[in-house]
Amino acid sequence: MPLSEHEQRLFEQIERSLAEDPKFASAVRASDPRFHARRRLLVAAAVGVAGLVLLVYGVASKTSLLGVAGFVVMLSAAAFAMHSHRRAQQPDLRVVGGTATRRTRGGGRKMSFVDRLEERWRQRPEGHR
Repeated sequence: MPLSEHEQRLFEQIERSLAEDPKFASAVRASDPRFHARRRLLVAAAVGVAGLVLLVYGVASKTSLLGVAGFVVMLSAAAFAMHSHRRAQQPDLRVVGGTATRRTRGGGRKMSFVDRLEERWRQRPEGHR
């Protein structure tokens, strides 16, 4: 159902007043899960570069333990970045009361892999049975 002209004018006025409020804009941005995911990706990139520097320094100084530690730091940063990227891409990420939560089924617990497969099987199109 479309809005009336009066409702559209009110909506635009509210939208302009909210856009001009810096506190509101920063609060919305701070509660956006994509903002946090982007920040985690930047931190992971910085830690990955630090691990690379540590690895190169360990190889150059012929300290194998330092090189291995640099590699482990790089690997951990890459795993953290991939995890953050996957969480940011999930469509069921929602903001509730300022914190990001995941939708779950059945008593607030996360669905297991087998439960998700069974759910997909039940929801498949009728023509494929």
